[in-house]
Amino acid sequence: MPGKQNISPPSRSRNIVTDAFLFLFHKPKIGTKIRFSSPEERQNYTQRIIQRTGIDVEKYSVLNIHKIGIEAPVSYVFNELLNWNGDSTCWPNHVARVERKEGKLEEISILPFGWKKYPFGAKKGFLGFHFIPLFYLNSINIKYTPDSYDFDNARYLLYKCSGGYPIGIFSMYVRSSIPDMGEEKKTQLFFVTSFNFYGKQYTGKRKLVNRIWEGVHDRVTRNVLVRIKQLCEWRLNKISSNPEFL
Repeated sequence: MPGKQNISPPSRSRNIVTDAFLFLFHKPKIGTKIRFSSPEERQNYTQRIIQRTGIDVEKYSVLNIHKIGIEAPVSYVFNELLNWNGDSTCWPNHVARVERKEGKLEEISILPFGWKKYPFGAKKGFLGFHFIPLFYLNSINIKYTPDSYDFDNARYLLYKCSGGYPIGIFSMYVRSSIPDMGEEKKTQLFFVTSFNFYGKQYTGKRKLVNRIWEGVHDRVTRNVLVRIKQLCEWRLNKISSNPEFL
């Protein structure tokens, strides 16, 4: 447990403006994007993902892996991920609202500004782009319990993404920390994305748009992970101070 510390929960965003400040313009002190020193190191990391999930993420044009250490048990962090919905304080729900189909995690729509249809009577999106929903998340696998032979105690949510503009995969993955890798906290939380801005397996040279999209995604992801860490550690701190706290 993190012990009795002066930890506060993530502040709640109230509107689109505060979403922008909290998730895009704010730069947390904790860095989360994994930096690779060589193509070989990147490939090695990718192979670990393939072995865990069975998905070849390299076939898409953008692949980013973010991770953060959390001083909380793996099961506790994973249970927080299972609470992902349109009321989460860890996600910019005013800009990209999470909507579960029939309340289930297996099918999720991400809606821009909460819109379910285009404003002003528009029918076919804007400039050829279809933003409603931003994308669908359809579960490939939700690993609720680790395998008996899994010493890393790993659990994850793995989705195929379609609709809107990006296609690819998205995974939220948690495992026990590995001291030999310099990981000090109890749990490591990973966000793995393999998206293509153009909605298809595009292999052209539109590097500027990809870089802008990647930069925005990296900043938002960084804030989301830091807020999940803050929420988990705050709640465990409350429990250590008051066992009846829920």
